[in-house]
Amino acid sequence: MPHILSLDLGTTGNRAIIFDKSGDIVGQAYRELTQYYPQPGWVEHDATEIWEAVKWAMGAALKDAGIEAKELAAIGLTVQRETCLLWDKTTGKPLHKAIVWQDRRTADFCKKIEPSRKEIYEKTGLFLDAYFSATKINWLLDQLGDVDLDNVLAGTVDSWALWNLTGGKVHATDHSNASRTMLMNLDAQQWDDSMLKLFDIPAQILPEIKPSQGIFGHTDPDLLGVEVPIAAIFGDQQSALFAHGCDRPGLLKCTYGTGCFLVASTGEKRERSQNQLLSTVAWTTAKPDGDDYDLGYALEGSMFTAGACVQWLRDGLKIIDDAAETADLATQVEDNGGVYFVPALSGLGAPHWDMGARGAFLGITRGASKAHMVRAVLEAIANQAREVVEAVNQDAGTPIKQLKVDGGACQNDFLMQYQADVLGIPVERPAVLDATAQGAAFAAGLAVGLWDDYHTLVNNRQIDRVFEPSENAEKAQADFVTWQKAVERAKNWID
Repeated sequence: MPHILSLDLGTTGNRAIIFDKSGDIVGQAYRELTQYYPQPGWVEHDATEIWEAVKWAMGAALKDAGIEAKELAAIGLTVQRETCLLWDKTTGKPLHKAIVWQDRRTADFCKKIEPSRKEIYEKTGLFLDAYFSATKINWLLDQLGDVDLDNVLAGTVDSWALWNLTGGKVHATDHSNASRTMLMNLDAQQWDDSMLKLFDIPAQILPEIKPSQGIFGHTDPDLLGVEVPIAAIFGDQQSALFAHGCDRPGLLKCTYGTGCFLVASTGEKRERSQNQLLSTVAWTTAKPDGDDYDLGYALEGSMFTAGACVQWLRDGLKIIDDAAETADLATQVEDNGGVYFVPALSGLGAPHWDMGARGAFLGITRGASKAHMVRAVLEAIANQAREVVEAVNQDAGTPIKQLKVDGGACQNDFLMQYQADVLGIPVERPAVLDATAQGAAFAAGLAVGLWDDYHTLVNNRQIDRVFEPSENAEKAQADFVTWQKAVERAKNWID
């Protein structure tokens, strides 16, 4: 029986999951990724470590599933977006550590090109911010010195992984990842000459942009012993949108991972938000003739810090040993004790777009305990999602009636119940929380004909639980108003 291998290369770690023809998970492997913080506000990954983890995870997942590589019909690839790097195409070695999407080192550069903010949004659908790849690639190029650019390749993590998977034969990306670089013209779906000039990036070092769903190339036979088609590449949030079946207006999902990302499909039309949301490509699907593709757009609210807050409680403050403790701690107290947390550890994304904001606890008194602080962090994750849902509602004109969720942090029952309460609408959690990996697998399987109907595939997914608003909803919504006051006090902390 043929299987699909999905590679999910995230911010916190790299995962390989194998799905069978029924769409069920039959094997998986995961390895956490080292985070480097060379200076305050700087975040880096070792791209060589990412590739080594990919090779290990593929073998470990095959072993876990009890199958051989020749039983793979295709590979789907989904990655953390905006993280980017340069590498030498002769040696295959990275020229610097990859700069992670959370990194703030280019904030000053963004201020220098502030007069171009409107043009950037019109061309790319993105707000001028250090979050996106363009300023990072510009910074990396500045570090090279006197280097022959004919030997340099640039790309986001998907391009790096694809280049290595194909033995250096294919340097490409897909529309969903390219739309997050601040270099792609959102209407033309190609690299934009004016953006390349603004950021001083030569077109020759960038990957070819191809449809998200379609054949990108085949794995080097030395890697798995056989050539396996790589049939889908998605940005992680677009991949989750695909897994949830959100392919038309009115449908949206929220992924709770390192960051928190709420994405709403707008169909074939590019919508321009009036409420600080990004316009982006949802995904593109190659047509059978290979000369054209179907295109879908989305609106997105990107919130930079979600699961990363909990990781910080564990690794930075060391007040918890495991993320699973947070739900129990939060329920040990009746409320947050007047403590509010602003999750601006990497600045604030949507709908504020404040690179100078910083994280803060407010309202602390002698009565505040560890449980109150943990609860405040979980409530903050849900509160920032409500801000973005409100923005989507205002842009769409019709209120969202249900939120579909996924990602590791939505295993937390307290967080999901509070999310339903503060929104006042049901929250639907699927049985498979790795929707990013699932979406890439579904897309790859559809591309090679393993499955023939997208909506049947999506509708067959199992739902774990629906969280309905409880009697605590009124209190949660009142606390949200106070939390917004805390956010205002944390903004513009860095001039």
